[in-house]
Amino acid sequence: MGKILVIGESVDGVLRNVSFEAIAAARKIEEGAEVVGLLLGKDVQESEANAMIHHGADRVITVSHDNLENYTSEGYGQVILEVMDEESPDAVLMGHTAIGKDVTPKIAGRLEIGLVSDAIDIKVDGNDVVFTRPIYSGKAFEEKKMKDGIVFATIRPNNIPALEKDEGRSGDVSAKDVDVKDLRTIVKEVIRKKAEGVDMSEANVVIAGGRGVKSEEGFEPLYELADLLGGAVGASRGACDAEYCDYSLQIGQTGKVITPDLYIAVGISGAIQHLAGMSNSKVIVAINKDPEANIFNVADYGIVGDLFDVVPKLIEEIKALG
Repeated sequence: MGKILVIGESVDGVLRNVSFEAIAAARKIEEGAEVVGLLLGKDVQESEANAMIHHGADRVITVSHDNLENYTSEGYGQVILEVMDEESPDAVLMGHTAIGKDVTPKIAGRLEIGLVSDAIDIKVDGNDVVFTRPIYSGKAFEEKKMKDGIVFATIRPNNIPALEKDEGRSGDVSAKDVDVKDLRTIVKEVIRKKAEGVDMSEANVVIAGGRGVKSEEGFEPLYELADLLGGAVGASRGACDAEYCDYSLQIGQTGKVITPDLYIAVGISGAIQHLAGMSNSKVIVAINKDPEANIFNVADYGIVGDLFDVVPKLIEEIKALG
């Protein structure tokens, strides 16, 4: 395999960590292959391209265009298809993000090639690249490989560690002109919800609240704890339905699927739909006053107690550690 194209993704000029994880995934496919990064947006910064090189890319192609200021599947699709046609990569990787989940199936359909989505591991078996991905809401795993054609896959965040950053690495950064036109979808305005903390889908620590938090104010200590641990705040469907928080925080079968290093479930009973979104977390801590709560069946550590007593004590102890 001679060349692997990795499609990066940035938010407000900062590359998402899954872009670096996709580069690491490319290296797992073949250490000696040429890894080519692709960055696209309204005004792609050279610092973003250099960040991809520092994390393992050999060279980076940037595409800047006014029609790429906001994501549309048509705009991104035009660029990716043109770059793929010019570069003729043997494999294409992208993060399994909201954008990745939307644009990659359309590209695969246009090119009539297969797509492995939501891969959590990669191994090479002879001449075959084998991807592992979860099925049945994370209750089982399957291995998939491409029988022929381009290897095309999306990588779930927080599963394949990024390579260590090496600021001494150098590589070519080239700007490519693509005429992004004839868009049927035009984004006139983007109204962002107020963001608190880091992006939950890539956070190493997630503090999640359930109905037991009892109110919107009950989430405030969770934000404080998440801030102390450098993490993000999430929620169960029940907490979202009760309007304690926004649905953008929902974790579960109909919400976000996350795999942080540490997941702390606060006042969450552990419905099967919720477990589907977080059961693959590396370490799970449950705080619940009901010792029979289902969440304890998947937790590595459990604290039976009133969350309104336990969480403040955790905050106090963490602050004392400095």
